[in-house]
Amino acid sequence: MAEQIAQENRIESPRASGKFFFLFAFLLVQLLVYPYAGSGATISLWFRLLNVLIAFSSVYAVSFRRVTWIIALVFAAPLLLDPFILHEVTMSKLQLARSGMSVAFDIFIIVVIFKRVFRRDEATSDAIYGAVSIYLLAGFGFSRIYSILVAFQHDAFYLDPALNHHTLPLQPDLTYYSFLTMTSLGAAGISPVSDQARSLSIVQSLLGILYLGVLVSRLIATYKPIQGSSKQP
Repeated sequence: MAEQIAQENRIESPRASGKFFFLFAFLLVQLLVYPYAGSGATISLWFRLLNVLIAFSSVYAVSFRRVTWIIALVFAAPLLLDPFILHEVTMSKLQLARSGMSVAFDIFIIVVIFKRVFRRDEATSDAIYGAVSIYLLAGFGFSRIYSILVAFQHDAFYLDPALNHHTLPLQPDLTYYSFLTMTSLGAAGISPVSDQARSLSIVQSLLGILYLGVLVSRLIATYKPIQGSSKQP
């Protein structure tokens, strides 16, 4: 089995490589521009279109097998319709259903990319793009989990009035909190209050630390020096 996997990695076609770069690029753009997107019904149409591009690139990233891209497409179908349907519908139940579908979609993409990236015998640029994409997807995925929690528990988080002009956390606040929690930096101005919010924060912080440790150890294990680099001139 190990020899078969290694052989698949060596003979991987050019079409199968480079699938993770687009996902990484769109996720990085989303992380940079999310403060300007708005929240709730005021979310900009261009930001919704960016989410559709991320969904398309996620499906493309796992399209190396027919089963995976079909499953990913089923999960992504409601998200791909977002700017044309959900832009006009503001029912809270529909938004919660979409958030739940987004979380399930993120988990599926993360698992598939993780299995694909960490089974390779060589740390290629495409593998690094995939590994970083997993980290970014986890950050955005937890922010959606926090938004679902806030929908059921409005007091799940406390916003410091000295640093915030609103009392209930918006999606940009939760995205900010998610990534700073995952990096263990701590999010100033927002704190988990409910037991569920604290528990999720602990889980995310531990996963973030463990993932970076696993990623670094994997990169070291797959590092192969260039042949002839140790020869004396």
